[in-house]
Amino acid sequence: MPSTPAAAAGDDAPAPFTADDYRARMDRAAASAADAGLAGILVAPGPDLVYLTGYQPTAITERLTLLVLAPGQDPVLVVPTLEAPDAEKAVGAPALTLRDWTDGKDPYAVTAPLLDADGRFGISDNAWAMHLLGLQQAVPSTSYASLTEALPMLRAVKDAHELSRIAAAGAAADRAYGEILKVRFEGRRETEVAADLARLLLEFGHSQVDFTVVGSGPNGANPHHEAGERVIERGDMVVLDFGGLKHGYGSDTTRTVHVGPPTDEERRVHDVVREAQQAGFEAVKPGIACQDVDRAARKVITDAGYGEYFIHRTGHGIGVTTHEPPYMIEGEEKPVVPGMCFSVEPGVYLPGRFGVRIEDIVTMTEDGTGHRFNGTPHEMAVVE
Repeated sequence: MPSTPAAAAGDDAPAPFTADDYRARMDRAAASAADAGLAGILVAPGPDLVYLTGYQPTAITERLTLLVLAPGQDPVLVVPTLEAPDAEKAVGAPALTLRDWTDGKDPYAVTAPLLDADGRFGISDNAWAMHLLGLQQAVPSTSYASLTEALPMLRAVKDAHELSRIAAAGAAADRAYGEILKVRFEGRRETEVAADLARLLLEFGHSQVDFTVVGSGPNGANPHHEAGERVIERGDMVVLDFGGLKHGYGSDTTRTVHVGPPTDEERRVHDVVREAQQAGFEAVKPGIACQDVDRAARKVITDAGYGEYFIHRTGHGIGVTTHEPPYMIEGEEKPVVPGMCFSVEPGVYLPGRFGVRIEDIVTMTEDGTGHRFNGTPHEMAVVE
């Protein structure tokens, strides 16, 4: 393994996860459930199931698939019989027991014996309501809490193997940005530049593109503007926010460019956001709370007179999905710890005029220092 996350940023495929990796994750999840006062956790198909077992059903249907994790109990994956062969091929399958059920049988009757009859369980946010209701009917004295609410830090701290994947995804996004600066902006639609970004992410190894925000001129004042048919003009500020998955882990970066020479005001706003992003990054130190990252970045923008135009949180976690806990926002008092990966992305949005955002993915290393997974310049790039 590399000595730092950045050392793994090349194109070489990372070492695959093993059954032991997934076993350790499931053990930690069960222990975390006990620490949170839960009888266990119930995981439906989705990012948590992939993270804990390596299993992703080829199709998510109305048939119940559910991982049951409980302290002192071997992990059990309840699956439809017709999907059991695929589940058996998952890398994490040797670390758990498969319990299948056939059409015409009651899947909740199969699951009920695995549950503490009076227990409170964390359950995946994306579990189907019909499945939760079925469990409640089968085991009436159980109660449930959203897994994101009950165990928000379940996937938050990454190990060295995960960090190497996030480093590789960040490096690929950086290469895409370097190439997009070479294309023509003026006279082209936002959708065309967005298509270029998507193509470049795939070209540099992403398996999935989650978003390609291209917000030109007044559209840049909408942080989540979807690339549209607006033709980019000379004199436009253009917000570029793009990311997706490479080796199963996320990238997410934002840079703001200008078509032709910017005005003094545009440079001033961009400089304020750049200083705010640096302040948020420098706040990443041992003992700080997630909200302190937000406070550090927000103070710079507020002191510059643009506080009312910074209209979103400073950051979000990233891992097997591009948005996940922890969140860098006022009120989030959970501490930043080594291995957490999250964005630092302050912005200023002037309605009807333009917006500026600068974003890097950041982690805190074991020695207590911040480390960026993105290395492209923060200075405003001028494009044609």
